[in-house]
Amino acid sequence: MKISEMLRVYFIMGSNNCTGDPLEVLESALKGGITLFQLREKGANAKTGKKKKELALKMKELCHRYEVPFVVNDDVSLALEIEADGIHVGQDDEPVSEIKEKCPERMIIGVSATNGQEAVEAVKDGADYIGVGPIFSTDTKVDAKKPIGLEGVSRIRKLVGDIPMVAIGGIKAVHASDIIDAGADGVSVITAISAAASPEAAAREIKEKIGE
Repeated sequence: MKISEMLRVYFIMGSNNCTGDPLEVLESALKGGITLFQLREKGANAKTGKKKKELALKMKELCHRYEVPFVVNDDVSLALEIEADGIHVGQDDEPVSEIKEKCPERMIIGVSATNGQEAVEAVKDGADYIGVGPIFSTDTKVDAKKPIGLEGVSRIRKLVGDIPMVAIGGIKAVHASDIIDAGADGVSVITAISAAASPEAAAREIKEKIGE
């Protein structure tokens, strides 16, 4: 599968982003058709050390059962230790060039970008895909930057050419088709799936909206 296709319905979650069992939430989302999963275990009450590794291994096994790539947020050493399919980093993390030296070629590396300059730099540094946003305001990240809107997606797409690109930040199913029209290959969500009464139904709705 091409990276641009992996990004279609990109689900991000940590154990503290859901009220139920995170493994049950993830499996429900997998049944609904998510195309990539990122473990983002950080913030209040997040697991660390051995407990984080145990959760990551269980989530990776679950994703692979559904033939969906498993990506780790920020934690390069954990991603390498458990042989994740990829790593996603922010602007304050290690440079992509350094991460690439540590990682096997099969691992995909994604980078968050909040503006055109950061997106262009990420491409130059060798990122396999970029995550742009926040598109709308979001409560999930306490340090989230100012929303870039659909115009921001279009502007960044023009600057970076055809690199795979996923949009993130305050996105709900209703926004999905507009975001694809603006130039993203997919949408990335946290609470739109993790906090839904049925993560499976929420994932399926997003997938359907993208296909419209």
